[in-house]
Amino acid sequence: MSLHIVSNTNPSFSYAQPIVELSDVAVRYRAAQERIPSFKEYAIRWLRREIRIEEFWALKDISLSVKPGEVLGIIGPNGAGKSTLLKVVARVLRPTLGRVSIHGRVSPLLELGAGFDPELTGRENVFLNSAILGYTKRDIESRFDRIVDFSGLKSFIDAPVRTYSTGMAARLGFAVATDVRPEILIVDEILGVGDAEFQTKSFERIQSFQSAGSTILLVSHSLDRVRDMCSRAIWLDHGQLMMDDTPEKVVSQYLEQTRELEINRLSGVKNLDDKNRWGNRKIEIKSVRILNGDGMECNTFETGQPFHLEMDYVVNQPTLSPVFGLAIFHNDGTHITGPNTKQFGLALPELSGSGTVKFNVSSLPLLSGLYRLSVAVVNHDDTETLDYHGQAYQFRVVDSETILERFGFTTLGGEWEFDGE
Repeated sequence: MSLHIVSNTNPSFSYAQPIVELSDVAVRYRAAQERIPSFKEYAIRWLRREIRIEEFWALKDISLSVKPGEVLGIIGPNGAGKSTLLKVVARVLRPTLGRVSIHGRVSPLLELGAGFDPELTGRENVFLNSAILGYTKRDIESRFDRIVDFSGLKSFIDAPVRTYSTGMAARLGFAVATDVRPEILIVDEILGVGDAEFQTKSFERIQSFQSAGSTILLVSHSLDRVRDMCSRAIWLDHGQLMMDDTPEKVVSQYLEQTRELEINRLSGVKNLDDKNRWGNRKIEIKSVRILNGDGMECNTFETGQPFHLEMDYVVNQPTLSPVFGLAIFHNDGTHITGPNTKQFGLALPELSGSGTVKFNVSSLPLLSGLYRLSVAVVNHDDTETLDYHGQAYQFRVVDSETILERFGFTTLGGEWEFDGE
């Protein structure tokens, strides 16, 4: 199919038809397979025909229509084509194939401040950026004070943008792009710019656009935000449209597939080698199993579910009262806990032969996140490491509908009470 782009910004346009419509849209990228350090090197290799070009499709046969006033959430893993789709709608990127019809003024919040000239002042960049968005000089002059007040950069507005921090430039870019309510607002994961106060102002402004009937296309990795803000959602994966339905259905299906992929990935992850294993091996931990409440090997749990750990050992030299233990770390490196048999009051006899040591948790208190597990066996007074597997095993915890806590590492399981009038 040949490329065709239609744009209509006439305010008298009838909205009986979709405000955004994509028909069989595809985007192909061409990139060198190897990193070339300079343009000169690239030119030499190109003349010698030594450059190997790889082609890949960032979007494949996307057909999609968005009605006026809809808030469309776009979810998917990194590299799924979400940002590419927004750039096509914003007319920043021309699709390789397909038809794109846009009926209304588009305000894209993609890379805030990316179009600013660093040598110009904030004031000059407000005029420049607004002109790029299609506003006249008179329009800009009437809006200028309002833009500066919202950005909170009045003291810096006549300083060169190169003196701005990344957050300051993003704040000014947001203020320019959202000063006038757009017919179509495109938001690409930018609601975290600036400090907490500015984030709140940004979110409230977008909510006001939503209430006033703007059509919004929102890319976000925050699935809760997609559920809360959007009237409809789509799921992209490897450039393909996987699902188009209500936010609840799309998010649920996406999480289900993500969980299955995570289970398959973690089941094969055993990062045990000489770098993270040490000890004299008088006792060896031969295998480690993480089990669910049904006794099945499992790498994904909900908060509050049973959790079991089994360590099979073999004794190479009889050892009196060894101590077995484990340590759990959050994926960011925070040490969560480290129980062992001695702390529990379980005194082991002199071990020989082989056997299994088990650790059982009836209700896992960990909150959502990826965790790493270490296991170890030491002598009775902890002066000799017999075998240590450092953070060699992984498991994931996901939110449970029965657990209301969502922040931090663990649930306290407490109850709130109120006495008052």
